Amino acid sequence: MSNLTGFAYLSQNPLISIAALLFILMVVVFFHELGHFLVARWCGIRVNVFSIGFGPELYSFIDDKGTRWRFAALPFGGYVKFYGDLDTASVSGSDAGTMPDAVDYGQTFAGKAVWKRAFVVAAGPLANFILAIAIYTGLFYVRGREVIIPKIAIIVPGSVAERSGFLAGDIVLNVDGREISNFIDLQRIIQSNAAVALRFGIDRGGMQTEIIATPEAKEISTYFGKQFVGVMGVQASREPGSLRHEHYGLVHSSVLAMQNTWQMLEMTGTYFSRLFTGRESSDKISGLMRTAEVAGKMAHIGFGALLELVAVFSVSIGFMNLLPVPVLDGGHLVFFAFEFLRGRPISRKYQEFSFRLGIILILGLMIFANFNDIVHMRAG
Repeated sequence: MSNLTGFAYLSQNPLISIAALLFILMVVVFFHELGHFLVARWCGIRVNVFSIGFGPELYSFIDDKGTRWRFAALPFGGYVKFYGDLDTASVSGSDAGTMPDAVDYGQTFAGKAVWKRAFVVAAGPLANFILAIAIYTGLFYVRGREVIIPKIAIIVPGSVAERSGFLAGDIVLNVDGREISNFIDLQRIIQSNAAVALRFGIDRGGMQTEIIATPEAKEISTYFGKQFVGVMGVQASREPGSLRHEHYGLVHSSVLAMQNTWQMLEMTGTYFSRLFTGRESSDKISGLMRTAEVAGKMAHIGFGALLELVAVFSVSIGFMNLLPVPVLDGGHLVFFAFEFLRGRPISRKYQEFSFRLGIILILGLMIFANFNDIVHMRAG
């Protein structure tokens, strides 16, 4: 089944792919909005609506504190609407005089101190990161993980590794100061740093040395289509004892989960920084079609694989929401930073203009991502 193109897979497994995609979106969106919701209530802000999805309402109920929990027909996002907000982007009057009639300003989002508003906004992405950590903790605790000693057994002739001076038997201790204990972590760093010079700390027969090498970019086929990744031409040792399966307690699993989540954040941040500076291709930006394809394949492998994709998606959504784009959480945080420095909020007129611009940018990104999907999946 892995040799099917994206379109072929989706056409033969539409229900599995769509169900898996909806599961991922609903879990990730729910926890993102739950972060906003819980911190808002902790700060004394009344919440009018908690919505999973947009558009026509399919089901709803009202809790004992007056919040309407709704599930909508288009589950491609969600929102929390606070008491006194003029819209779902939390645009409200900048003072009590511009609040709608009969609104208790003290229970509104705008009526709270700037640090509380910033905390409420940041809680959404933070909840996404916590979700990823929780999932990875559970997976490490239940399944453990394969650990391969970062010892180089084979060097491909003519490869970057050979030209840089690596030798068979070298053990990689660290990369750019980051400790390496698993060959899989070494592969991950190399693959995410195409055309970037890396400093490798090496143990060579008990003697420590350093090698600087630059992984070359190579096009490979992945679940997300053809992508460029870094390669150096090294293979792991297969000697007895080089591979082991480790099981962990809850605390150790949590530590590994936090490390894994942080590494994903670093890789995502590195990709976007290189994308904006023209050093990275935009081919990795995918939309709903490729996400549905991958979700369907992960569901076919098993629930654990699907949960791992939820964690990956949750980290990506959390990171994306922190970008300083109006409408996104990061854009709100920028406004709050200006408000804190100036001593007064940005004018509502400027906020509304910025949000319109932000919506245009987000829609443009969505169109580009889905166009990317069509190109890659047809090339399949």
